[in-house]
Amino acid sequence: MTTTIDDIARDTKLSSATISRVLNSSGYVKKETREKVVKSMEKLNYAPSAIARSLSMMETNIIGVVVPDINNPFFSEVIKGISSLADTHNLNMFLCDTDENHQGKELKQLRLLKEQRIRGLIITPTSENDENTAKYLSEMEKFGIPVVLIDRDIKGSTLDGVFVDNTGGAFAATNVLINEGHKRIAIISGPITSLPGRGRLEGYQKAYRSNGYQIDEELIMLGDFKFESGYYLTQKILSMQDRPTAIFCSNNLMTLGCMKALREACLKIPQDISIISFDEIEAFNILGLNISYVARPTKEMGWEAMGILLTKMDVENTNTTQRRVILPTNLVLMGSEKRMS
Repeated sequence: MTTTIDDIARDTKLSSATISRVLNSSGYVKKETREKVVKSMEKLNYAPSAIARSLSMMETNIIGVVVPDINNPFFSEVIKGISSLADTHNLNMFLCDTDENHQGKELKQLRLLKEQRIRGLIITPTSENDENTAKYLSEMEKFGIPVVLIDRDIKGSTLDGVFVDNTGGAFAATNVLINEGHKRIAIISGPITSLPGRGRLEGYQKAYRSNGYQIDEELIMLGDFKFESGYYLTQKILSMQDRPTAIFCSNNLMTLGCMKALREACLKIPQDISIISFDEIEAFNILGLNISYVARPTKEMGWEAMGILLTKMDVENTNTTQRRVILPTNLVLMGSEKRMS
């Protein structure tokens, strides 16, 4: 009678998934657990002793981290948070940048990481609607590689994750602008196929509705979280006949693009136009530019995500409850929100 994985699971009182991790050398399994499985394999004649012993030596201390834009200071800070906790557990990071490209590059990076026999994965997916990425992440978990989402979600996903209150942060920023007397406020939003892009647009719209104002669709500019879109969309805003008196930029890189366009137009902040950014830009502080922003706990996001991943990598942990952390944002006013014109 042929010995199966289920036989080894019964003999060791471990899950079939854990047995699979040992056999495929995927994900993280404690040394003691691996040795227990190997002994059971030898006892039940599942594999020749030499092969079984070789399996006991296969361990990895690498975790994968996938972000859509490594040049974005936000993700650099998140990675610092991940690294600060990973270092205390002697874990190394294999960092991948998808360049906001889910049509091929994201899957390519995920396949690469799987081949590296990583112990776990932290990922910011490019799009929450990409079925291929969603399917592959689900397969990685089944293969024994735990996955934690950070900043962005996947539609219909049951994966654990760490996010921020995007809607609340955008609402607070837009509401302050309205209270300052701004009626025509343009938003440069991120892609609505992502949780942050959609959530920040919803917060902007919610602020308008709660103040009894009608939303002007002309003022909604759909960007892609990159510098270039912030630049050319601001140029489009400035060309309007009834020009807005304020702009809410949905991320730091688009704010940088927006600032370039405003400077080229010789507009002063807030004398000529007001602005609030989602995310702090440290360079502004160095240059003495007092730009108001929605702050979020970037390093804490990385630390929280790494903490969840450590728990999931622990094979002794039997808690399968979904863990989804939503951290608050904080509006920091520097004066650029004032209406002077």
